[in-house]
Amino acid sequence: MITFLVCLAILIGGYFVYGKIVEKSVVLNDKNSTPAVRLEDGVDYMPMPWHKVFLIQFLNIAGTGPIFGAIMGALFGPVAFLWITFGTIFAGGVHDFLSGVISMKHNGTSVSEIVGIYLGDGMKSVMRVFSVILLILVGTVFVTSPAGLLTSMTGIDKNIWVAVIIIYYMLATVLPVDKVIGKIYPVFGAALLFMAIGLCGAMFVGHFNGSMTMPEMTLQNLHPDGLSIFPFLFTTIACGAISGFHATQSPMMARCIHKESESKKVFYGAMVVEGIVALIWCAVTIAFFGDSLSIQNALNEYGGQSGVVGMLSKDLLGPLGAVLAVLGVVACPITSGDTAFRSARLTIADSFKIKQEGLKNRFVLAIPLFAVCIFLTTIDFNIIWRYFAWSNQTLAAIFLWAATVYLVKNKSNYWMTLIPATFMSAVCTAYILQAPEGFKLASGFSNIVGVVVAAGLFLVFLMNVGKIKTSEIQDLAAE
Repeated sequence: MITFLVCLAILIGGYFVYGKIVEKSVVLNDKNSTPAVRLEDGVDYMPMPWHKVFLIQFLNIAGTGPIFGAIMGALFGPVAFLWITFGTIFAGGVHDFLSGVISMKHNGTSVSEIVGIYLGDGMKSVMRVFSVILLILVGTVFVTSPAGLLTSMTGIDKNIWVAVIIIYYMLATVLPVDKVIGKIYPVFGAALLFMAIGLCGAMFVGHFNGSMTMPEMTLQNLHPDGLSIFPFLFTTIACGAISGFHATQSPMMARCIHKESESKKVFYGAMVVEGIVALIWCAVTIAFFGDSLSIQNALNEYGGQSGVVGMLSKDLLGPLGAVLAVLGVVACPITSGDTAFRSARLTIADSFKIKQEGLKNRFVLAIPLFAVCIFLTTIDFNIIWRYFAWSNQTLAAIFLWAATVYLVKNKSNYWMTLIPATFMSAVCTAYILQAPEGFKLASGFSNIVGVVVAAGLFLVFLMNVGKIKTSEIQDLAAE
């Protein structure tokens, strides 16, 4: 329990201490008119109170990510606490804060355009395709998985639920941000927080009455299948530490922030809260089941993370837990899926400079996205989805490199992004070389290559810092 409490304290302290350092790396001035005010269109650009923007951002980036990923991360043992804690403070929080702020400095533009501005047109083209594919993958999975769960709960045919969810997604994608997302997201976000706090309280009660035992920190790998900590822990727990998906979501809220000074609370703050949620779920899972083999057996017995969420919630929180479990395993993925499609629409609109004030233009972009989604729901999606973990973290690494260039150009402390960018480059390279869905090479060789590639990128960047400082950046926003 001491390990959990120390990590929790570090996470909270990290927001106030390191979050302040990160905030000072950019110039935030409330005298500047934000895109939400300057470009207000009643659809995507719309100023909202910071607490509402925070809750929407939190649910956008969270969904079931910090729950499902943390449960799988618990298989590695308490060492997962370290990645959640320090990954959130030094990687995820920085990533999310800068993805929101840089977007805000460039009129709320999408992550692919940001990458293009700072890493060149070649990377922009890659990121346009990469991010849209990633968003469609996320959206489609969050159609099929909630539909399957609803079918098991109600007995209603899965295709009917798929149709209902897609119709909702279409509405959330094309309607003004305050009509659907702005109304229901704060409620679901608060419910997700309440669930985590309730489970944390139940864990404390269980610990002190002797029914639950929390192992203290060990760096030993406890994964029952012997899956190596590097790189697999760093891709298993993405939401809750660092996730490239967040960079696709932050620009949506960059179009809704009323004052520049609210950026830290919204972006860095939401990431820290997500880290806290992941830490709680990881700790509760370990404390409740006791060891990694028991966690694996529970995953097999209850049909994966969704079943474990339902069982833990009902057992520890009673009837209320059953309701919260439904929100966790059904509502939360749906609220990630709809914003995935909305972000895909905005990414395409930014790429082709298509105005989004008119409903017709929004439907023109949204309909093809959902046509692809409907097609993907008819095929076996498991193989394709295996690549999401790698794609997600690769996107995070690419954005961190772009953010590093941004900080260099703005004469700021670029080490705060350079170090996590280098680390995530090593993780992504090693992962794709040895993963079953990758090249299936030996882990020792793959890890060495990952480190060498990352070190090479690190050295090349340092050798070109001077050139970056003096180079012209297209559309560099004035601070």
